[in-house]
Amino acid sequence: MINMKRLIGSFGFVLLAAALTTRADEPSSVERRLYVALPGIRDYLEYGGHGVLVYDIDHGHRLIKRIPITGVDPKGKPLNIKGICASAVTKRLYVSTTRQLMCLDLETEKPLWEKSYPEGCDRMSITPDGKRLFVPSLEGVLWNVVRGEDGAVESQIIPKSGAHNTIVDLDGRRAYLAGLKSTDLTIVSAVDLKPVIKVGPFSNVIRPFTINRAATRCYVNLNGLLGFEIGDMTTGKNLGRVEVKGFSTGPTKRHGCPSHGIALSPDEKEIWLTDAHNSSLHIFDATQSPPVQKESITLKDQPGWITFSIDGRYAYPSTGDVVDARSRKIVATLKDEHGQDVQSEKMMEIDFAGGKPVQVGDQFGLGRANARE
Repeated sequence: MINMKRLIGSFGFVLLAAALTTRADEPSSVERRLYVALPGIRDYLEYGGHGVLVYDIDHGHRLIKRIPITGVDPKGKPLNIKGICASAVTKRLYVSTTRQLMCLDLETEKPLWEKSYPEGCDRMSITPDGKRLFVPSLEGVLWNVVRGEDGAVESQIIPKSGAHNTIVDLDGRRAYLAGLKSTDLTIVSAVDLKPVIKVGPFSNVIRPFTINRAATRCYVNLNGLLGFEIGDMTTGKNLGRVEVKGFSTGPTKRHGCPSHGIALSPDEKEIWLTDAHNSSLHIFDATQSPPVQKESITLKDQPGWITFSIDGRYAYPSTGDVVDARSRKIVATLKDEHGQDVQSEKMMEIDFAGGKPVQVGDQFGLGRANARE
């Protein structure tokens, strides 16, 4: 007869030995970093200066370092940062300004190249393999499709929509193109660049937006709306409008848009929405249809963007407040090396193991649940 106690004990010892035995080249832990590109509120240098600030997410979001970047006008003045994205595969970080796109090596932090495009740049996005970026012109007629390796333009997509915000889904299959002059969201294949579908029309032009992991729903901010509308990305239909209740609308510092910033929690159970006039975030239960308003959080300033940490523990509004997504409490404030408050609408998480990037988040607060089959 088998001695079960002895067998279980031996099995436990094997597990313990395996846990304690690690190859020399295997990293022992993951270091989570928040990358914040500046100036990330227009070209205002008072919110952290110029460069990319890197914060330690797991140690109170303390500042680790500032990475110098270029991106200046002919007189040497830093230009507004328009977007940030990265690839763990190619180990590269990309930052766009109104005029150029910059590429940095994530391991050495040295610049690899900088390209200017005649049409300017806006908030871009990258395929997960790092091979291709979709770079909107500055509110122009086209998106440049750019090689991640060297910044060369491969092709152009011309929806004539006032190119602005761009998302490539986490599967790298499709690109989602939103313009400031269009009430439709244009979707194209990120592989062959052919049109897939248009979603809309929405009740006004599209501002920030986000999508779920399954690529079936989009949640869009619109001019004049304290709230959001929902699109079905399989049929192209507008599914309806969700308005914030109990809060008034009024003047905003920037964007001229009551809600300029929306994010899905990574588990896709909640929608977090910005409210500039009331310096607030509003949280909706996304498991119900339509989503139901749950609670609100007051921030220190007017938010113009929001994203999440990859695991969903922290929400990052552009005000520099770090919000614990479970307790709804502000648990940290981003500061620069001089102790000044930092604000930016361009930030994302990048994780490292053994000094090498292993996982990247995104600037848009994309859903990360219910992946396509």
